[in-house]
Amino acid sequence: MQIAGMNFVITGAGAGIGAGTARLAASHGARVMLSDANDANGEAVAEGIRAEGGTACYQHCDVSDEAQVQALMQAAAEQLGGIDVLHNNAGIHESMLGGGLSLENMSRATFDKVMAINVTGVWLCAKYALPWLRQSSQASIINAGSTSSITGYPNCVAYGSSKGAVMQMTKMLAVDLAPDGIRVNCYCPGSIHTKMVDDFLAAAPDQKAMLNTMTMTHLIPRMGQPQDVAELVCFLASPAASFINGAVWLIDGGSLAWRGTLDVLGMGERV
Repeated sequence: MQIAGMNFVITGAGAGIGAGTARLAASHGARVMLSDANDANGEAVAEGIRAEGGTACYQHCDVSDEAQVQALMQAAAEQLGGIDVLHNNAGIHESMLGGGLSLENMSRATFDKVMAINVTGVWLCAKYALPWLRQSSQASIINAGSTSSITGYPNCVAYGSSKGAVMQMTKMLAVDLAPDGIRVNCYCPGSIHTKMVDDFLAAAPDQKAMLNTMTMTHLIPRMGQPQDVAELVCFLASPAASFINGAVWLIDGGSLAWRGTLDVLGMGERV
């Protein structure tokens, strides 16, 4: 993984995929700027990386706040010496905000908050990282999509709509930034064991049925782990992916390769 010496900015890096990517990138010699809205989590991940001999710093950032995003990119450029990779990982699901998840029960405030973080936040981060990405010879933006960018799930109208927008924004940015030599790609995970998934399950009326819905389509019979996605992110950031641009990468255990659940294959119910 040829990312030693590269400068990463990772949003939502206090847990889950963001934290996993920060740890993996640093272990391969990258310098990482972590950001999160939860300072305790973000600082802890950065401290852990430094304890292992890696280079990591932390900056608070709510990606829906334009001034905070601008400050994050300025701090990253100053503390790391530039920006090569922007990993737009920060995101929320409506189940994390309380209230109803159905169309008729969800509040306008909930829908707007999901869009502000998951969509506007990606746009803001790209906008304010751009001056430094333009100075890099190996610049890329890697956006967090979802299988819900591509297909539908119950009780996900805000999240799924936002992730569909992220997928399309990836393609638009890839076109607009191609003259600058900046690659823009997107990954779409299936069910990954993160706090967001735990919160989504906790909000489900029938948690067993929802867990089956989320995992029984995986042809690899397990829930994904943050490390699985971190490996893909670091690959997409590396020179090995230099001919990959405007692409949408499924990392879903084979979930969208077929229409069915594992009981059809005689693999039974797992939970």
